[in-house]
Amino acid sequence: MTGVLQDVRVLEQGTFITGPACGMLLGDLGADVIKVEQPGTGDPFRAFKGGLYSPHFQTYNRNKRSITLDTKQPADRERLHELVKTADVYIQNFRPGVAQALGVGEQQLRALNPRLIYCSISGFGPDGPSASRPSYDTVAQAASGYLKLLVNPANPRVVGPAIADAVTGFYAAYGVLGALHERARTGRGRMVEVSMLEAMSHWNLDAFTHYYSAGEVMGPFSRPRVSQSYVMECKDGKWVALHMSSPEKFWQGLAQAIDRPGMFQDPRFATREARIEHQEAIIELLSGIFATRTRTEWCNRLLAQDVPHAPMYDTDEALEDPQARHLQLLVQATHPTMGEFRTVRPPVSFDGQRSLSVLPPPTLGEHNGQIDAMLRDRSAA
Repeated sequence: MTGVLQDVRVLEQGTFITGPACGMLLGDLGADVIKVEQPGTGDPFRAFKGGLYSPHFQTYNRNKRSITLDTKQPADRERLHELVKTADVYIQNFRPGVAQALGVGEQQLRALNPRLIYCSISGFGPDGPSASRPSYDTVAQAASGYLKLLVNPANPRVVGPAIADAVTGFYAAYGVLGALHERARTGRGRMVEVSMLEAMSHWNLDAFTHYYSAGEVMGPFSRPRVSQSYVMECKDGKWVALHMSSPEKFWQGLAQAIDRPGMFQDPRFATREARIEHQEAIIELLSGIFATRTRTEWCNRLLAQDVPHAPMYDTDEALEDPQARHLQLLVQATHPTMGEFRTVRPPVSFDGQRSLSVLPPPTLGEHNGQIDAMLRDRSAA
């Protein structure tokens, strides 16, 4: 990993995705992230596939160390407090009020470490009429207006990955980095708060801007129509995606690639505005044409005409693409007991150096002895 945060220690008392995602992002930048977990069970995400090392848990818990502490027990709470004194950042994603009940509220920990950056992640914020409601990914997507942009009215069902969870973790890390930067100047810690509702409302900024600026309530096809985005099934059952945007040259290139140079004589396709209005007709036209060749053939033809496109890969294909392999997106490491771990490297490079090393997600309590020894050494000093 690239160690731009190598002198930063993070305590993460998070579960499921939002808190762990924030910790992972800081760990990807080189921070020493210590994950505090319940003895015996740990983060509930550990057991989503049985056992205590599920793919769900692995996704958001690389580049961390794990210690088990039952903070309801005085001795373990004292160990946590000793860790707090060494930390730069503390992360939790409990419901409002839970942290205080566990003895890890912001004021309780700040009394131990005035320089602490305290990050609190919630579903609906720390107060207000919905503060105590439970929230998961789909709830936050729906409450922010984002889910309505994803669901196809003709086949209404939730689709896609846990966007709100991951996005909230990103915003939390963004807030922590800002607070760390300020602390370098002032020496003071900060309380960083973010809720899933706030994060997803900001993520949905384009839809709100269109509404408040132009009175337009966007739907699931609004942006694809304006951006002229398409997905087409090819002869071999594989798919290709096109994003034509606004430059006319891309449409001229597409016309050449599909052997329809005269398509712009049709007034429905002659201008950008006409193509937006008649997108369904374009879909009908292109669908029949793309069904005549394989995906590889189409990609070669589109590439030759500089048309913005990509194969619509499945997960088992995407990282095998020559460009993905060139960028070394897939990295791996070996855990001493759990074996090979493969993941996608952090996307940011520093001074041309990619972050190619990774610590596999820890087993439950894997670093108990190591961290306790560190605390003993600190106490002796």
